[in-house]
Amino acid sequence: MPLDAVSKGIIEQLQRDGRMPYAAIGKAVGLSEAAVRQRVQRLIDNGVMQIVAVTDPVQLGFARQAMIGIHAEGDLDPIAEQLAKMSEVDYVILTAGSFDVMVEVVCESDDHLLELLSKRIRAIDGVRGTESFVYLKLHKQTYSWGVR
Repeated sequence: MPLDAVSKGIIEQLQRDGRMPYAAIGKAVGLSEAAVRQRVQRLIDNGVMQIVAVTDPVQLGFARQAMIGIHAEGDLDPIAEQLAKMSEVDYVILTAGSFDVMVEVVCESDDHLLELLSKRIRAIDGVRGTESFVYLKLHKQTYSWGVR
């Protein structure tokens, strides 16, 4: 979906405050509240954006976050699809670096992370090895990278 300047402006407003009223967005971008509502729905329906609550996993009882680099062989898509179905997995990316696949996970404890790694991720056909990067302290997390 090609984005015009107005749609980009709407996205930028929502990146600043995902709860901003459509009337306020309309004033910022020069549209009516109804027109903003329609554009936002079209952006969501086309997969350009989503509006979600961003939480602190630690505050919700998830004491362990980690990035896991995965060495794999064969077709990566079935591996990525199986990983994406796991509730602990935040995102899955195929890479062109030293790992074939990387996933971010949120777990309740170190034992939970160990179980996820040893019994579920490493059991996926085609996974040959993993390397875990355990998060010790989060310094920055943002979803406001603007639009181009």
